[in-house]
Amino acid sequence: MADTEHYVRDDVRGFLDMLEQMGGQSVEEVGAIEGRQQMKALGAVAESEPRKLAVIKDLTCPGPAGEIPLRFYDTKESREAGPCVIFIHGGGFVIGDLDVYHALCSEISHHLDLPVVSVDYRLAPEHTFPAAPDDCEAAARWVASSPAELGREITGLVITGDSAGGNLTIVTTNQLMNEPADAPVIVQAPIYPVASDVSQHSSLAAFAEGFLLTGAAMSWFTEQYGGDANDPRHTPMVGDCSNTPPTVVCTAGLDPLRDSGREYASHLVGLGTEVVYLEFPGIIHGFTTLRKAIPSGQRDLEAFLDATKLMVERYK
Repeated sequence: MADTEHYVRDDVRGFLDMLEQMGGQSVEEVGAIEGRQQMKALGAVAESEPRKLAVIKDLTCPGPAGEIPLRFYDTKESREAGPCVIFIHGGGFVIGDLDVYHALCSEISHHLDLPVVSVDYRLAPEHTFPAAPDDCEAAARWVASSPAELGREITGLVITGDSAGGNLTIVTTNQLMNEPADAPVIVQAPIYPVASDVSQHSSLAAFAEGFLLTGAAMSWFTEQYGGDANDPRHTPMVGDCSNTPPTVVCTAGLDPLRDSGREYASHLVGLGTEVVYLEFPGIIHGFTTLRKAIPSGQRDLEAFLDATKLMVERYK
């Protein structure tokens, strides 16, 4: 049962109560294959319907281990030269795919009025670190090259993603700042990211049970992913973040990962990076893909996207 000492919104409480009544096994108990099906099933009942857009099509791009599946979204059939959003999904580097994040990507394209490319990077444990960052970097560089498949001249990248995808957002951005692509990263926007070592954070202890993402699941995801926590492509805050582009970070108040996002935003402010930090109280990790079950999360997502849109307008 969720800790009642913390402020929990009514719709969040109702969703958590429903999950508790349903029971079921957690991802570390059922494993990667079943965990992926569970995430799809939860999304089918808890996520909003996707927006209808002018363009939604599946593509691929070359990757270090073969073709990388992508999904391309746009509110317009054609458009003048401008920025493109790269979206990198969450799921602990183990679960999640293009379909689970379909509605969210359509919402991002709708709200920002920008093209979006969603990246279906290789997942652990079949493909451990650094498969995911390798794929995300390759996809971002491909999009930056204005490939014919997109039919648009890309002048800048806006990189975003949630949770593990928030980690990969930061990692990919750092790689492209250190070794520039054909178009620059103009804004990054990680959503409740894993940016630092979360094991010592008070939020992990406070929300380890009863708030959807558990401490046990976090430990299991970390083990499946592998890699060296001292590698900046694994844990980005151990590296040099001094040349980070303008950044929008959001966290959820009831999230075990909350303090990692706080710490990262604070770190960037200390380095002189332009940062907007939004912490949404009373809501849980994963709310951006649970908006049917947690309607108040729609307003939070819109606030995050509004901040991102303002930042893009300043730098595109």
